[in-house]
Amino acid sequence: MSLVNAPLTHTDPIGSAPIGSMVRAMQIGQHLIAAALTAIGVIRAIGDGVSIPAAVISGLAILAWHTAGTILPSKGGSRALIVGWLIGFAVIWIAAVSVSAEFVWVAFLLWLLAGHLLPVRWGLLFSALILAIVIVAPIVHHGTTSYANVFGPLIGGVFAFGISRGYLQLLRDAAERERLVASLTRTQQEMADLQDELALAQRHSGAIAERTRISRDIHDTIAQGISSIRLLAHAGGNRTDDADAVRTFAQVEALAGDSLGDVRRIVAALAPAELEDDALAAALQRMLDRLHDETGLQVELHVDDTLPILPTEVEVTMLRTAQSALANVRLHAQASRVVMSLIDAEDTVRLDIIDDGSGFDLAAWEQQSDTGSSSYGLRFMSARLRELGGGLDVESTPGEGTAISVHLPIHSPAPGHPSVSAESEEPS
Repeated sequence: MSLVNAPLTHTDPIGSAPIGSMVRAMQIGQHLIAAALTAIGVIRAIGDGVSIPAAVISGLAILAWHTAGTILPSKGGSRALIVGWLIGFAVIWIAAVSVSAEFVWVAFLLWLLAGHLLPVRWGLLFSALILAIVIVAPIVHHGTTSYANVFGPLIGGVFAFGISRGYLQLLRDAAERERLVASLTRTQQEMADLQDELALAQRHSGAIAERTRISRDIHDTIAQGISSIRLLAHAGGNRTDDADAVRTFAQVEALAGDSLGDVRRIVAALAPAELEDDALAAALQRMLDRLHDETGLQVELHVDDTLPILPTEVEVTMLRTAQSALANVRLHAQASRVVMSLIDAEDTVRLDIIDDGSGFDLAAWEQQSDTGSSSYGLRFMSARLRELGGGLDVESTPGEGTAISVHLPIHSPAPGHPSVSAESEEPS
């Protein structure tokens, strides 16, 4: 049985954890010890008068059984099989000792194996039995013994058992280092993936913000100017009786109307798709209706009547947050009902999303957030809201559903994003 290949204990199996040259050296050393101790036993037994066939057969039996033990782990050997092999090894050794007391040298190998393969209590008991046989063997064969035959094996047994237990600790430390390295490698990869996703999200968010800014600028400047030109042309045509002037004003009005239509199409193409034709409340209702149609969930939307016109950046952020939250409900919550509320909270707007699903352990999630291993979606939501001066609150208990509350300032858009107010004149 190889000390390297064997499981450590019945309560701490780590298998064949590779630990480099030290493992290979210990593995080779074990086989060399087995061969050397057996050879010493055979030579001394022949010198002590034992017949050569008996001594050689005893030595070969010990080596054969020891070698057979090295294949047990590769054959899927169980704990009971491994312990049975060790007991069988002890039985063969006792048979060899009955042939000649010189085979007590192999006891050193048995103490090594006992320390490695057995729990401490059973290993000590097994080692004590081996020590007893080592002490009794000279008395049985020669009728006498000495202090050296008692204290020598005792010291050797303690030394061998201690070496084996120390080797176990080395294996555990090496396995722990490997687990730590693997964990660090996984964490590094997760961080790299997170950075890639964050960069992608930032690019996407920046693109939306820029498209929104451009559409606002076009709407607030060019579209308003063209609309004013059309109104002025219409008014000018009504104030003159000159046929040529009326025709010219009509042409200007028609050209302005066509140009205004083009501008409106450009603004519609630049604005977020979900907000093209409807306000935020309508877009949220449409998302909830789609969720109901696809999953059968009961959905409700409550919107405060006093909710003012929101900056486009706030509407887009609220919409994206709602999309992410509803995606979590669809994938993880196992809910039957979702209630969404859009609330006017004076200088801020609040979006509450509540489900009656399975919920989760909020403390564990917050701990995972600190280590960077929690849900990317919620963390991205929170980071985006903080950039805009808002925040994200989560309440959840296993079995009692989840409540998410998002709040954003209405009149304090993020730096670099123009504020939005109600237009004095809407192009028509």
